[in-house]
Amino acid sequence: MQDKITQLFKAIADPTRRDIFHALVIASSALSISQISNQFEMTRQGVTKHIKTLEEAGLVHIEKKGRERFCDANAQPLKELNKWLQFYEQFWDDSLDSLGNYLDGKLL
Repeated sequence: MQDKITQLFKAIADPTRRDIFHALVIASSALSISQISNQFEMTRQGVTKHIKTLEEAGLVHIEKKGRERFCDANAQPLKELNKWLQFYEQFWDDSLDSLGNYLDGKLL
């Protein structure tokens, strides 16, 4: 599971990859790599490398149709990331509640 979390963090760590993923989610349909490339000021090869990282994390599915490759967003892996983050959110909530209770007792 840790490897999957690492892949997800790697995929979303880059703002361009987040923008590509967001564009695919908003499109709510598969986009060709050419269509995606046209939205960014970088080479098609650069966009393709970002898409490959997203695919490795499971956030993008690529399907070849004829000579073109189409990308579709898959937000499902983000649920795993969310579960991982919720553990730490609970930790911080509990820690801050304890600190608040301590400070409330000290201030009285």
